[in-house]
Amino acid sequence: MDKIRIAMIGCGDIANKRHIPAYQNNPQAEIVYFCDIIRDRARHAAEKYGGGRVVTDFHDILKDPSIDAVSICTPNNLHAIISIECLQAGIHVLCEKPAGRCFEEVLRMQSVQHETGKILNIGVVNRFNTSVNLIKNMIDSGKLGEIYHVYVSFRAHRSIPGLGGDFTNKEISGGGVLIDWGVHFLDIVMYCCGDPAPKTVSAETFSKLGLNLKTYAYKEMWSSEPKLDGVYTVEDSVVGLIRTNGPVITLHGAWAQNIGEQEMYIDFMGDKAGIRLQYGKNFKIYTAKDGVLYDIQPEYRAYDHFQNEIDSFIRCVQTGEKLSSHIDTAIITAKMMQAIYDSANCHREIIL
Repeated sequence: MDKIRIAMIGCGDIANKRHIPAYQNNPQAEIVYFCDIIRDRARHAAEKYGGGRVVTDFHDILKDPSIDAVSICTPNNLHAIISIECLQAGIHVLCEKPAGRCFEEVLRMQSVQHETGKILNIGVVNRFNTSVNLIKNMIDSGKLGEIYHVYVSFRAHRSIPGLGGDFTNKEISGGGVLIDWGVHFLDIVMYCCGDPAPKTVSAETFSKLGLNLKTYAYKEMWSSEPKLDGVYTVEDSVVGLIRTNGPVITLHGAWAQNIGEQEMYIDFMGDKAGIRLQYGKNFKIYTAKDGVLYDIQPEYRAYDHFQNEIDSFIRCVQTGEKLSSHIDTAIITAKMMQAIYDSANCHREIIL
């Protein structure tokens, strides 16, 4: 079988650290375009990874009928635009998370995917994570019993990314810590619990610590250095309660908080057993039997989830297989996040 011809659209951090190396590790894939509005960034990627045509306009890729698929690793405001045009050009798409800045954008993406029949997968990479899939299998097999409550924590002390840049500009990003970190945590919950339908959402968001760009003190500034002439129009923390036709989900997230702790975990509470998953790491099982309490620390070999994601994308381009990261499942989390923002804006519960 001929190699799947790939175009990289966006050659920033996530592309260089994750997507490009994973494609290179797959013998059935070949990157033939490196596209970025900053030509030097695209050129650097092409030189680093051994060739490919350098372009600054993704429309140049759409004119090439030999392209099979694209990875979209741009800022959030371009996800829907580029995905839709690629689908309409007959190209399969892997779009980094979040699918779009708002639910309306994601609905349009889904509609075009249905019209064209081309693949549209979203970069909810934890669906390809070894720990997450082990937990999902345990829940599916009934080992935890009824999952009645899931608690989600994605909190850091002072960790707003690229203050004043794309991450903190709502027009570009669509939101703050919820759409950046929360999308991964909520997607893990939905995946492990069988994508339960959300019924009601009550939430609040807060934009407190990053508002004064010049006086914001921080532990780390990932993504980029502060841009003191930039904007801060997103939330730096969020709390919420989501009722579904499965478990109740409660969440607490913060890019920045005046508590010097970092907590990145998900608690799955079942009536037979519970699990705490440390995000991106391993998990522990808590249970009881014959009046004795047990803490169980499973040991297993974990595989690179980004490599699993890219390999699965290449396979479904070849076979037409529908993955769990398809737009039809990713849209559930998008709907839930939109309801969180809507509830926070109107300060009341949203019924879905």
